[in-house]
Amino acid sequence: MATLRLGDDAPDFTAPTTEGELSFHEWKGDGWAVLFSHPADFTPVCTTELGRVAQLKDEWARRNTKVLAVSVDALEDHEAWKGDIEDVAGTSVDYPIVADADRKVAELYDMIHPGAGDTSPVRSVFLIDPAGKVRLSLTYPKSAGRNFDEILRALDALQVNDAGPFSTPVDWKQGERVIVAPTVSTEDARARFEDVEEVKPYLRYAAAPTA
Repeated sequence: MATLRLGDDAPDFTAPTTEGELSFHEWKGDGWAVLFSHPADFTPVCTTELGRVAQLKDEWARRNTKVLAVSVDALEDHEAWKGDIEDVAGTSVDYPIVADADRKVAELYDMIHPGAGDTSPVRSVFLIDPAGKVRLSLTYPKSAGRNFDEILRALDALQVNDAGPFSTPVDWKQGERVIVAPTVSTEDARARFEDVEEVKPYLRYAAAPTA
């Protein structure tokens, strides 16, 4: 299929995982999901990445978000490798790892790039919203580990975007002031939101919404 674009429906699939057979849409439910691929088990960069995702367990839960890793290696390899990940990260791996031996998931999400070395996936990331839409995608080469703090930050930004007529400025972090959409007048913004500051007629900051 063609490369997924922002706003597309995230393709559904059923696959074996380290936590049993999983139907993606059913498993995701009505929350958010982070679907990310890694090239191979028992490799150094991937070991650090999956360990970091495990360390962030509470952060994902706080955002009503599930995480799912994808690899084209076999299920028995995943199970054997989990011990190494947990040893390096100092925590348990409590999320499923898809065994995508037939490359069905990797092909659905265009995770295998020609010329990237072999037929294993590159480091793809998809943030998928409660409606099942792809809201953000990132692609890293196999040699560069991802920054999952940035993925969390982007997830926070998307959730703020959905909370009202808001966008987020450069380098924004959770709790910082947000930008009011140009479709809302400054007068209306001051009536609706807290601490509105007009820097330019088209650039108005407001206090971040609270849950």
